[in-house]
Amino acid sequence: MRDAYHEELDSISDGLVEMARLVGSAMGRATTALLDADLELAESVIAADAKINDLHHDLENRAIDLLARQQPVATDLRIVVTSLRMSADLERCGDLARHVAKVARLRYPATAVPGDLHPIVLEMGQLAQRLVAKAGLVISTKNVDKALELEQDDDAIDALHRELFSHLLDDRWQHGIETAVDVTLVGRYYERFADHAVSVAKRVVFLVTGEHAAEFVAAQEASQAQ
Repeated sequence: MRDAYHEELDSISDGLVEMARLVGSAMGRATTALLDADLELAESVIAADAKINDLHHDLENRAIDLLARQQPVATDLRIVVTSLRMSADLERCGDLARHVAKVARLRYPATAVPGDLHPIVLEMGQLAQRLVAKAGLVISTKNVDKALELEQDDDAIDALHRELFSHLLDDRWQHGIETAVDVTLVGRYYERFADHAVSVAKRVVFLVTGEHAAEFVAAQEASQAQ
């Protein structure tokens, strides 16, 4: 009976890894649709978000069912509760990829992002994909060191986000208010996507150690200082 129970826990973890894969793919395709003004690709990203939502709801229902039937404690309880929160983070990542695709669809046949900003947005999209792929790996391996790396990795997205804003605030901006709004929204979507990937990694730290990431890092630093 307990073997079946732990198989269910492993299955929930596998579902989270699959969600991470799906949202990473969605953001990659949404970025291509945005920069290439690809309407068909944008529509496919928007439609595919339903699959991510369905997986989120399935994982949520299974986790709640486990709570009710097995009444887990200690580490097992952390696994179930943390899985619920990670699933919500990943579902939000899927929503943000859909938002990027919707901007692409809204401005078709034009591109929402001016050509001179394409390299920045492309890099933001690629970094966002790598972050959530790493989050998926962390879920699978429960590697605390890798989990803690994500916050540092996120700094690169934040730097690109600031660079994007510096262009918007430049007196030489010539692309109009509508484009400025689009670029502002898109930059925010990538930045929030990355934040949710970091949140997933922090939840893995809690799952493994029983401590929140900041507390765990502080304790490690204090130990090394002694």
